[in-house]
Amino acid sequence: MGVEIIKLANGITVVLEKMPYVRSVSFGLWVRCGSRNECETESGVTHFTEHMLFKGTSRRTAKEIAEEMDEIGGQINAYTSKEHTCVYARVLDSHFDVALDVMADIFFDSRFDETDVERERNVILEEISMYEDTPEDLVYDVLYQGIWKNDPLGSPIIGTAETINSFDRDVLINHVKRNFTPGETLLAAAGSFDSDEIIKKIEKYFLKMERSGEASAKKTGTLYTPCISVREKDIEQVHLCVGFPGFPLDSDHVYELSVINAIFGGGMSSRLFQSIREEKGLAYAVYSYSVGFSDTGLFTVYAACGPNQAEEVLNLIIGGINGLFTNRITDRQLGKTKEQLISGYLLSLESTANRMNAIAKSQLTLGRVLSADELIKKVESVGMEGIYDVLGKIFDMKKISLSAVGCAAGLDFEGAIGRGAV
Repeated sequence: MGVEIIKLANGITVVLEKMPYVRSVSFGLWVRCGSRNECETESGVTHFTEHMLFKGTSRRTAKEIAEEMDEIGGQINAYTSKEHTCVYARVLDSHFDVALDVMADIFFDSRFDETDVERERNVILEEISMYEDTPEDLVYDVLYQGIWKNDPLGSPIIGTAETINSFDRDVLINHVKRNFTPGETLLAAAGSFDSDEIIKKIEKYFLKMERSGEASAKKTGTLYTPCISVREKDIEQVHLCVGFPGFPLDSDHVYELSVINAIFGGGMSSRLFQSIREEKGLAYAVYSYSVGFSDTGLFTVYAACGPNQAEEVLNLIIGGINGLFTNRITDRQLGKTKEQLISGYLLSLESTANRMNAIAKSQLTLGRVLSADELIKKVESVGMEGIYDVLGKIFDMKKISLSAVGCAAGLDFEGAIGRGAV
């Protein structure tokens, strides 16, 4: 078992990992094009395009695409992120040919029929409305928009009602031609297959993708701007998100940050969960989370609580951050946390979908695939000196940001932050 990386003649990268002890194959088609590649008037065009890939080709209707995958018990779906678009499928190894044919068909021959565009426009507008009614997701968008207000990274992946209403068939097709190019495309597969056979099958479909089009310029050097952003909503809870600058995906500091996150707010035994939920009973949901991009990152803490408890929860979050320095992490806690992370990673390797995602993201981010042994060694090498170096870099109270969604009128978030920063 090992990872193979092949470059097709037209520039497409193929990453394969055989898992001979399983009977399934997970296959993904990745394009380095996400919402970061959009200008202000294009906001949401990549997500709209992703939706349209499933609305029919010259060979299959939307219903037939769904039926063909259902008949073989397979799964097919897609998503758009800030930096890439992914279409993926998981099937039995005996049904891989069907999945490959369907995925190539929707990637190369989607019709973008005008009637379907209008219908899907309404679906996405409803999705935007639904998102506005989901404060636990909306609070992250509010934070991103505050921190990166003048950069596409801060724009919602889904777009806005104004931009969605402005798109027509030509806009979507031109977006595909400009961005879905061989040099920006990666195919990944993990599971049960013969390497020589799967390469021949992939070449049959994907070598026809010509070296044409000019991809949008990739965004780098994004500037983090501290913010306090509040969105008033007449709901029962206040949803809080506290943010600090993080690290890019290719930074070695991500391993120290993974350990810090697990100790601070990554699970039920974490300091935040124990303090805010178990000891104080102030919130049902509270956790920390780290996200990375190609050139930057963000470390966030989320909590949802009643308006009367919001300032106290914020005080406890800031106090918990300060407590990482005054109530230092012990060697025993560090050892247990590293074992927890390694165990979780090794268990995840038993899933073909997880392996496919891991090798694709590693290749996209690092230009190579980290082996399991390499990744484990990186986690094992995390030491106390490195952790406190990263803590000092992350938790700079001059760079703290906050977003809140809910009945937040009269709440003194700025004062709470000022008091906690002393």
